[in-house]
Amino acid sequence: MGIGQGSSGATFAELRARRALRGAGLDPVAPLERASSVTNEVWLTPAHAVRVNRHPNHRLYREALVAAALPPEVGYPTVVAHGGSRGEDWLVTERVPGSPLAHHWPELTRGERRRAVGQLAGRLAALHRTPAPEGLPPFDDAPQLLEVGAADPTGPVVTALHRAMDLDHVDPVMLGAAVEMVTRLSPTLGSFEARTLVHGDVTFENVLWHAGEVTALLDVEWARAGPCDLDLDIMLRCTAHPELHVADAHVARTRVQDYAEVPAWLTSAYPALFDHPRQFDRLRVYSIAYDTWDLLASPPQMALRQLGGLHAYHRLQRVVEHKSYIDVLGRELT
Repeated sequence: MGIGQGSSGATFAELRARRALRGAGLDPVAPLERASSVTNEVWLTPAHAVRVNRHPNHRLYREALVAAALPPEVGYPTVVAHGGSRGEDWLVTERVPGSPLAHHWPELTRGERRRAVGQLAGRLAALHRTPAPEGLPPFDDAPQLLEVGAADPTGPVVTALHRAMDLDHVDPVMLGAAVEMVTRLSPTLGSFEARTLVHGDVTFENVLWHAGEVTALLDVEWARAGPCDLDLDIMLRCTAHPELHVADAHVARTRVQDYAEVPAWLTSAYPALFDHPRQFDRLRVYSIAYDTWDLLASPPQMALRQLGGLHAYHRLQRVVEHKSYIDVLGRELT
């Protein structure tokens, strides 16, 4: 979320951050620096990071519960306090040196990029070994419409695809083909049970980089129990469409070609993510589950030919037609 809210919006956001500092028992008049973020209001003091969630849920409360379960190898910052009310819950952590890897990526050398991917893979593997905390509250807006542990884990995405058929400016035949693909490939998910965590939002915006090292893995508000390759889906879509997963101020500097080698580096650094014999079919199901969620969140407001090529509808269509980044990677990595 960028600062472009107008002066009054920025002022109210700063007041919310200072309320959080006071609630955490910290100096409410400490110097504050606004940081870019895709999903929350984020502010930095010299010693702390303040995040405020303006959505009507308690994602940051969930994050505090997850953070308490994470081992040091994950590199999540120490939580100082959390609190607030629905629509304005907050989380204060100690500040870790660095800024988002996505902001550094265009200027990094090839060697630095490969090292960053390897270090991130190590932190992610540590998270994937962590048991999910007992009693973790459920989501009301999880980005992948799949249900871990259900008899049919694809039930939510199939239901959502049928809802999407009633939207304006969509082709129900294409969406029906998506339902057929999900149904046909659902056996690749197996029992789809897991007791260990996935991150849920592994973008380079949520990785800190400083002095040639990954210093932290942030923003576990969408973490939950799940198969580790759910995070592979997020990482691969971020390398295929990086401009959709960086803060607005950095979109102009973000180039797809700068991410081209990330999947191969990730294969070497964390081969277990690619272990399933039908890995790319699983990724097709995951991708449809994500893009359908995004389609319902941002339905087309104009004719399909006028939509940008990266709209969720067109991303979904390319998966159905076997023309997506998953098909390209399937040929390159197998």
